[in-house]
Amino acid sequence: MIYFDHSATTPVHPDVLDLMNSIQKGVYGNPSSIHKLGRKAKSVVENARKQVAKSIGAAPNQIIFTSGGTEANNQVFWSRINQDKKHVISDTIEHPAVLKALSQIAIFGIDHDLVTVNEKGCVSITDLESAITENTGLISIMLANNEVGTMQPLKEITELAHEKNILVHTDAVQCLGKMPIDVNNLGVDFLSLSAHKFYGPKGIGILYFKNKESLSALMIGGGQESGLRAGTENIGSIAGMGLAAELATDELGNHITELKSFESSFKSELLSFSPNAIFNGDPENKLPGLVSVSFPGYRSDILLAKLDRAGMAVSSGSACGAGEVKPSGVLSAMGVDDKTNISTLRFSFGASNTSEQVDLLLSELKTILTD
Repeated sequence: MIYFDHSATTPVHPDVLDLMNSIQKGVYGNPSSIHKLGRKAKSVVENARKQVAKSIGAAPNQIIFTSGGTEANNQVFWSRINQDKKHVISDTIEHPAVLKALSQIAIFGIDHDLVTVNEKGCVSITDLESAITENTGLISIMLANNEVGTMQPLKEITELAHEKNILVHTDAVQCLGKMPIDVNNLGVDFLSLSAHKFYGPKGIGILYFKNKESLSALMIGGGQESGLRAGTENIGSIAGMGLAAELATDELGNHITELKSFESSFKSELLSFSPNAIFNGDPENKLPGLVSVSFPGYRSDILLAKLDRAGMAVSSGSACGAGEVKPSGVLSAMGVDDKTNISTLRFSFGASNTSEQVDLLLSELKTILTD
């Protein structure tokens, strides 16, 4: 099958697989043990911490390993229970790991407001400022959207927040390897990543934090990860994430160029035989290689099925249930009507693709859409 769903997950880089296999075979000590095997395991964990930290411009002691972006996001929000300011601001197109977590912690007195986005999927600084109250302690805005790729003005958001003594969290899960990330330049207080989005293994991620005092442990136990995330470390996956982060940043320039090339040829050729196709999001300020496109008159579930039978993996811009297609909440929040919404597909190109594969995808789409 030809894979065009890299925003959902990426295939593990061969070098990462090799490293993980060698770690699983030869490094089986507990990193908390003080004997030689334990120290060897600990060194693997700390080397990976340095690699991940370097990839986002952080210090190693500002990184804790989690099970992924969802856990990292949750830890930031549940930490608000132990902070004085109980109001959080986010937006209407965040990932469920943000929106559902915010709803859940309401029972502990943490209230939140969601600002809207424009038709391109971008939040307004003015709207954010208007939502701020004296009790606002955190603003959480994703760096780039997972469905349409729109990048948010995070640096400006952080500057506004810090002027008012408000912390900023960003879900940057979609971004490493597709754009430069520097936590110092962005100014954020928290940042979440997940390895399987940049050719690393599933089930491992990180949370960056600027100051330890602003964070509480979500997993309670033996005190690993500087007391912020208990549980024996997943050494093989941590090592894999470290190498994946290093490779993603080393290859960033070439990868961005390739993704932009795939996207450009895909869009121009698609419009030549499907002129009614509608591209969603911000055409300029977006992640490279992520294309959300609506095909008016064609249901996304039917398009998905036809592409799947042709051996091509893409994703829907909406949530497919048993026998029904529900509009995407992200697209609805951007003002996309339901009919257009349920005709949307997301194509996300990646390192496993070639220009020949993109041509095959276009050929198959032409057959489906002009049949």
